[in-house]
Amino acid sequence: MRELRVINPWDETIYTAMNCLTWEEADQAIDRARRAYESWRWSTAAERRALCEAFTREFEGIADAVAADITGQMGKPLRQARNEVNTMLDRARHMISIAEATLADEYLPEAPGFVRYIRHEPLGVVLDIAAWNYPLLIAVNVVVPAVLAGNAVLIKHSSKTPLCGRAFTEAFRRAGAPEGLVQDLVLDHETTERVIADPRVDFVSFTGSVRGGHDIVRAAADRFIGTGLELGGKDPAYVCADAPFAFTVENTVDGAFYNAGQSCCAIERIYVERSIYREFLDAFVELTRAYRLGDPKDPATTIGPLASKSQPAFLADQVRDAVARGGRLVVDPASFEVPGQGWFFAPAVVADAPHDCSLMREESFGPVIGLLPVSGDEEAIRLMNDSPYGLTASIWTMDPERARRVGERIETGTFYMNRCDYLDPALPWTGVKDTGRGATLSRYGLLQLSRLKSMHLRVKLPGT
Repeated sequence: MRELRVINPWDETIYTAMNCLTWEEADQAIDRARRAYESWRWSTAAERRALCEAFTREFEGIADAVAADITGQMGKPLRQARNEVNTMLDRARHMISIAEATLADEYLPEAPGFVRYIRHEPLGVVLDIAAWNYPLLIAVNVVVPAVLAGNAVLIKHSSKTPLCGRAFTEAFRRAGAPEGLVQDLVLDHETTERVIADPRVDFVSFTGSVRGGHDIVRAAADRFIGTGLELGGKDPAYVCADAPFAFTVENTVDGAFYNAGQSCCAIERIYVERSIYREFLDAFVELTRAYRLGDPKDPATTIGPLASKSQPAFLADQVRDAVARGGRLVVDPASFEVPGQGWFFAPAVVADAPHDCSLMREESFGPVIGLLPVSGDEEAIRLMNDSPYGLTASIWTMDPERARRVGERIETGTFYMNRCDYLDPALPWTGVKDTGRGATLSRYGLLQLSRLKSMHLRVKLPGT
């Protein structure tokens, strides 16, 4: 693939086109990054903070254009794209605010005749392979912390959203970043693997599919470098009989269908305590039917087109499988008014979805959801844990102690009470099982992008 064409999923026109870099061009970019790192690694915490603060100001100046590009590239409703820009800036500012304290030298208690401390030094050149569904939020999790830690960054954004990688580069350029410190690379698969294998690259962060994660690990297998992998989820929600009812219905519906369900931490399966199952299901169905599909630039649109042309067929197969195995289709996609153009799939809700069906087991990444009644906490815990993924999970209850008891037994990276589909930048974003490894955000995300050095100084010789 030499030319990359990005297709607008609303009107199927070419939104943008650009050439993928040859290996020779990618090689030169790595060289520039390496030179930038060799200088930037000695920058002060104040200099790093000042650059990243300037980046946020410059990004704010191009916010409207970036939001429009998100909508044009992957179909997200423009209002949601603007929200993503604002959330990205907030997330960057939080990481800026904690960087100096997190990365400061750590002095150990005094030992006679010795000074001992731990340094957090930069890794070198960080390659960030970012996904398309939240193209700013996923990228900022790595790009800004990497710069704050003293690294140079190469952004290889998704082939669906390459202009978002370019937006980071442009904002850093306007902010006065040294040449080569932050670059975006448009690469095909083969060249990406060569970049990962290159000895001048020191860390790889990847957000995408489990299959893609295996590809990253294989490409890096001959090198002793770190890899951060965030590979998605099949995130469960458990609705208890004492849940705040209206609030829970509203937020679980939104958690399932926001961004057309194209979120690794979207609610993808719901277990409801049996005593309120019918009432909850009726309310969930009613609210789901209020969604409107349409032009993502129209403020009234709540679900835009999907980013992948093939995805509607996959979602339809999941729904058919669930119904064939005994589930009840209580919200039929055919009941929605669907535009005559675009890559759409209307919301689907399957009640009594068997736990072993694809809809309850395989990541959907679309506006489909299965619900199942459970007898109580023990059954809910067993079913929530019965998954190859573990990114987030939520419980909906007014009992904090119950939430703690359940949460401590759930195999997941983040556990919520009365919340879902949200990243708090003060908490590490991490997962278990096939969701991947490593952490972004919080102090742990900064530490992942640095290496430890033990300083052990004998300052007083014996007998002196």
